[in-house]
Amino acid sequence: MKHALITAGHKGIGKKVTEQFLKKQYSVTVHFRSDKNKVRELQEEWHQYKDNVQFVEGDITNKADIEHVVAQAMEQFGRIDVLINNAGPYVFERKKLIEYTDSEWYEMLEGNLSSVFHFVKAVVPIMKKQQFGRVITYGFQDVEHTPGWMYRAAFSAAKSGLASLTKSLALEVAEYGITANMVCPGDIVGDMKENDIITARLLEDKETPVGRSGTGEDIARIIEFLCDENSDMITGSIISASGGVNVFHKSKKQAPDVDAGACTLQQ
Repeated sequence: MKHALITAGHKGIGKKVTEQFLKKQYSVTVHFRSDKNKVRELQEEWHQYKDNVQFVEGDITNKADIEHVVAQAMEQFGRIDVLINNAGPYVFERKKLIEYTDSEWYEMLEGNLSSVFHFVKAVVPIMKKQQFGRVITYGFQDVEHTPGWMYRAAFSAAKSGLASLTKSLALEVAEYGITANMVCPGDIVGDMKENDIITARLLEDKETPVGRSGTGEDIARIIEFLCDENSDMITGSIISASGGVNVFHKSKKQAPDVDAGACTLQQ
């Protein structure tokens, strides 16, 4: 049984990703920051998977907590085949760069970039021994082109750096049977983060060329495909799923609230 470690895998898009892997008979370590009530709800909802899922509390901006999450995954399941870096902070308030406080700036960088560095440092040696591994990061549409993003400078800087980190990691670990790819969700908001494709098709969305909203299931399906053992030719790639919408430039006056992995510090 393969094992996946998913940060913030208890809510939003992360929940749909966790469900996708549980249905595919993976064991899963679900990291969460502090929402114990949500965890209790999921323990009941996912009762049928109780032997294959564990929840581990921690703050991804804290290196010691990251090491603890990885250690608990190994203690419980003995291997880590998939690392999905779903968690990461996002400031919804529209601010210009000079208006960010020092703490907000460092939270964006630590939560969206440095956290992945620390997880990779802890997990890749395990994957090397296994001669197999899949690392997934999250970005935003066009991140590979390092675009300027009005009112989102700290977040976009961290994610642009993460895009380069992902591509660099892919080159460094390919010989060990490990891939690294970035997935960029479109404008998936509200309940649609935890919803499925069938439900979305019942709700007309005239603003999206494909005719429906994106869902957490859309992102989960992409990630599942990238983590398949036969997807080894896909590495160092940045894959966007927006239904044909140019999310990044849909409004010149207002930055979209893109769920780029974990808005509002989804830990």
